[in-house]
This record gives sequence, C-alpha cells and structure tokens, in this order.
Amino acid sequence: MGVVALVPAAGRGERLGYGLPKALVPVGGVPLLVRAVRGLFASGRVRHVVIAAPVSDVDEVRAVTAPLAPAGGAVLVLAGGAERSDSVRLALVHALRELPGTTTVLVHDAARAFTPPDVVAAVVDAVEAGHEAVVPVLPVVDTVKQVDADGVVVATPDRAALRVVQTPQGFAASVLLRAHESGLLATDDAGLVERLGVRVATVPGHQDALKITTPFDLAVAEALLVGGRA
Repeated sequence: MGVVALVPAAGRGERLGYGLPKALVPVGGVPLLVRAVRGLFASGRVRHVVIAAPVSDVDEVRAVTAPLAPAGGAVLVLAGGAERSDSVRLALVHALRELPGTTTVLVHDAARAFTPPDVVAAVVDAVEAGHEAVVPVLPVVDTVKQVDADGVVVATPDRAALRVVQTPQGFAASVLLRAHESGLLATDDAGLVERLGVRVATVPGHQDALKITTPFDLAVAEALLVGGRA
C-alpha cells in the first residue's frame, strides 16, 4: 500500500516568540520540521512526505527537508493555507495528484517533533489492518471539569474514559478526502471524519510526542535531548 505523510507547517508560531515560522524553530540546532520528518521516515513505513509550508518560506523548507528523503522516496513542498485545515486539504489534494498510488495518509504536526518512529509505525499498521481512521492516544492523568459560560463547574467526566490525542493521525486516503470535501468543521482531522460517522480506532501514544507550542515546551524538548531520550 502507498503511505504518504502530510505535514501542515504553515503556522507562524507567535506563542513561541522566536521570530520564525514554528516549523523552522530549532531544538538542539535542528528545526522542528526536520526532526518530525526524520521521525516519519525512520518508522520504515513512510517514503513520501508532503509539507504545506508558509508561503514566504517554501524554498527554505524545501532546502532543509529534501535531503531527508530515503532512496525511492521524496519530500514535496507546497504553499499552505490560512488555516491548518486548509493546509491539510491542499497537501492531501497535491499528494493524491502527484502520488496516485496513495492509499494510506498520515497527518502529522511538525510541533510533535519527537514522536517515536514506533508510534508512526503503529498508526500505519492499524490503518493497513483495516481501520479507516486511527489516532495515537495517552490516558488523561488530571481530573477534568466541564464548566458553563460563567466558569461554574457543571460536571466531572470520568477520566478513565478520556484520552489525550497525538499525531500522526492515520486514515484511508479516500475517507480523509471525503471528510475534507464535506464542508464540515472540527478541531482535528479525526474529529472531521468522526462527523462523517467513521469509527476512529486508537493505538498507544508516547509521552515524548509532546506538542511544542510555548517557550516552556521548547525547554522540555531541550531537556529530552540532554537526557538522551530524543
């Protein structure tokens, strides 16, 4: 089966305060995007990656990621959209046009640059085993409160049934395309296919696959490097 990973990386990352697009912010001297793409290829399940980059940085993104492709593979870079969902849709259409044998699609955040390759492989394996949509998850360890518009607690969900979702999220290519053509809205791609009535399976995620969004997250990522865990 043909597996392609889409990386929507057009965000500016203002919360990091680095003066660079988030995907190009370095950790240990290496851009987040480069680390994320390396992890995808290191899984042994991905040979093609399509990146939706900031319009102003397409050439730079192409320059730093093209050499990462394995023999017989490639990194394709195009300009992303205004919103993350726009970038995913653009990358998906580009992938299906340029790589017509694509049957399984991953959507991965560059900000989750330290996702272990084993997690990537587990997602791909689950899709290829017959699941139309798969997400890596971790148990929720904090108590969660549901509040109303005034901030008053109205319920305490049982955290035993709750999970934190990570990426890459994996899909049958036809299902993800149908979801993005539906006009529906959701906060992530799994939520989008859920709204089509598609069942989403889960595989174990990993604590190292944290999403790097703030300066504190960057500090944690640097600590992972120092500790030899990334």
